[in-house]
Amino acid sequence: MQTRREFLSSTVAGAVASSLILVPVVVRADENWAVKMFEKTSHDFGVVARGSDVSYRLKLKNLYKEDVHIADVRTTCGCSAGEPSHTTLKSLDEAYVEIKMDTRKFMRRKDSNVIVTFDAPLYQEVTVPITAYIRTDVVVEPGSAQFGRVDQETGGERILKVAYAGRSDWKIRSVKSGHEFLDATVKETARETGRVDYDLIVTLKPGVPIGALRHFVTLVTDDAENPDVPILVEAEVKPDIEVNPSVVALGTMAPGESKTVSVVLRGKKPFKVESVTCLKVKDVFEVRLPSNAAPVQVIPLTVTAPQTPGATLDEQLSIAIDGRKEPVTFRAYGKISGSGS
Repeated sequence: MQTRREFLSSTVAGAVASSLILVPVVVRADENWAVKMFEKTSHDFGVVARGSDVSYRLKLKNLYKEDVHIADVRTTCGCSAGEPSHTTLKSLDEAYVEIKMDTRKFMRRKDSNVIVTFDAPLYQEVTVPITAYIRTDVVVEPGSAQFGRVDQETGGERILKVAYAGRSDWKIRSVKSGHEFLDATVKETARETGRVDYDLIVTLKPGVPIGALRHFVTLVTDDAENPDVPILVEAEVKPDIEVNPSVVALGTMAPGESKTVSVVLRGKKPFKVESVTCLKVKDVFEVRLPSNAAPVQVIPLTVTAPQTPGATLDEQLSIAIDGRKEPVTFRAYGKISGSGS
């Protein structure tokens, strides 16, 4: 027989386990159905430099079986703006509202509200209070380190100007990055009566993971009350060689049917394809390798469906490039018609 302690332990464990599986529900016409989708219902940007790009991505998730539609996003102050990443959320879809503060036209404490209006499955408005304190003594130009599109193998560097007006002995003590592939340092460039200038050098290291990078580095100053000044860093990291399509859709094939598709590789400079290797399935894929080096390579891929009705064909293929340490990979996916025995 379970003791009370054992019963409570098993009950709590079961509750925790069940909470890990999110089951969508039907929207109820109560006061809070829309609010429940938001990760938080207010945001404080803290103390920021004048001229800096100040933004926050407020996440929300559709917890319901019905589609949710965002009809409008507006703010109650010209100092702020909001825009959704997309307006229709299917069941369990995630999105975000990008909230921005204007630190060029406005100074000191600014308070606003972001109002998100939903018109489906039911009408409701969610008000999210936001606040920031925009310093008048620290100015950053440009407002963030924007790398744009960056090759993974090369990285990049951006230099921002940091100007301070006030104490002649003001200092930036250090810069905190907190990202393995992001370095940030400062160099003092001028010090006059009541004014100090620095260069902030932000370096994106080679090998940074592919995808969107959005991170903050922090200037740590000797200000007693508000020592930290956050600076936004953004980049879209791309590989030096891109494969298109990254997923080859084979559709539904009959057992034994053959189909030829083309996979295109694009690089910034000429490269040579050494081999194409299937990681799981054998005797299904046949490739014809290009013989010369070129910045664009077209690889014909012939697929012969296995003699297994009802099977799923899901293969990862690896392309070895001459002189490149890591292979380029892509996926081929399809189904075999008929029913298995």
